[in-house]
Amino acid sequence: MEAINMKCSLEALVQSGRLQVASDTGKDMFDRVKHITLPFKTEMKLGETVKAIGVTDEFRKVINLFQVPAGETPAGFRHEYVYGADGSMRINLVRDISFGANGVRRPTNVLFSANTANPFSVYTMRNFIANLTTNPQIIYDSFLNNPKANKNNQFKDRYEVLKELCKIVGPGVDISVEVNNPFAEESALMEEIAQFEEILTPYRLVVKVPHTGPLNADNVDSFLSGKYPAVNDGKPEDFFYGHNLAYRLHEKGYRVNFTLMAEPYQTALALTAKPYFINAFVERRHIHTQGLSSLLKRLDETGDPMYREQIHAFMLKSDMLASDDTDCEAAEKKARQIVAYRGLDTADGHDGLDSARHSLRLLKQANLPDTRLILCNTKSAQMYYDIDKMMVEPEFADMKQRVILTCEPEYFGQFTSSPTIYTYQRSFLNSVK
Repeated sequence: MEAINMKCSLEALVQSGRLQVASDTGKDMFDRVKHITLPFKTEMKLGETVKAIGVTDEFRKVINLFQVPAGETPAGFRHEYVYGADGSMRINLVRDISFGANGVRRPTNVLFSANTANPFSVYTMRNFIANLTTNPQIIYDSFLNNPKANKNNQFKDRYEVLKELCKIVGPGVDISVEVNNPFAEESALMEEIAQFEEILTPYRLVVKVPHTGPLNADNVDSFLSGKYPAVNDGKPEDFFYGHNLAYRLHEKGYRVNFTLMAEPYQTALALTAKPYFINAFVERRHIHTQGLSSLLKRLDETGDPMYREQIHAFMLKSDMLASDDTDCEAAEKKARQIVAYRGLDTADGHDGLDSARHSLRLLKQANLPDTRLILCNTKSAQMYYDIDKMMVEPEFADMKQRVILTCEPEYFGQFTSSPTIYTYQRSFLNSVK
């Protein structure tokens, strides 16, 4: 047999005397990596310079932090080989949610994420997710303050919720958490984030930072009371507030989930902040596009100004105009620009996934190999079908490991079933009565 086709485990190399275990690597640590195999041809080349095998300090740190069972390495980390200062080969653990336990890749390149803070709901998908996304609404409205979800008021605050989520998902799942008020003083934000980090550890924590548009600490109360400018009418310091916060957090060593992204044009500038995650909010945007397109078609067919008024009302309700806007003709013009940009009649935009496709193309060009795209805001079954098909398009074959699909476990559940189950189970179960 040619050497190039042979593989050998680290344990076999040690037992054969070709390698020895580094003096600072105890049996407990070596037992966690001894199953790793190398092509024999690679080992022959290594043998010229490497005489010992060991683990890094980071490896030991991760194992001890998560109290990983004997003989294992935790999910959420890949094995990396580094050359030690003593001439040894060292096994390191690098955070990477594409990997399950013991450095084995997860079954699928596209990763699944639970968009919930409900521990009871997360539990059902705990073995199938690599990520978990939350936001204040999800934590407070959907769970903590919802008596149907937070049964018997079992959880009192978000910190109790986060602790329970960590117990359920283990070390292999990233958890995105958003500060309550992005416009708070930075010292307060950092204190809040430090509390997240203490619970989640730096390995699981991803800080969620929203795009803020023209909002700021001074006008947010007016916004909440229903008075606000057009979404593109603001000051540079406000438009780039989220970008600067995301960038500063990155510089401090935090991984950032840069959220509230729906339009393709947001992606390029978002990437300059070096986020760990970018997002594409797809379904609501697609519904709005379809709504505008339908109204414009009726206006063109009938010429009835009533439809122009309906377009204006639709855009006001959808936050596409300033709260005090009254110009129906300008609204119609803007609506036509929006529909044209989103390409509803094109291959890219017919399914509302033009923002996802554009983001993947930009990611492919970017110098950010660890940044991933989260597809979110999916509600209908059709959107899941379309995303599923998009991810097997040849153009994105090399980007599948960069995509995460997040939604509630209840949403995902429907895609485990089909009418065929009823048809055959009826026959099977009747046969054993």
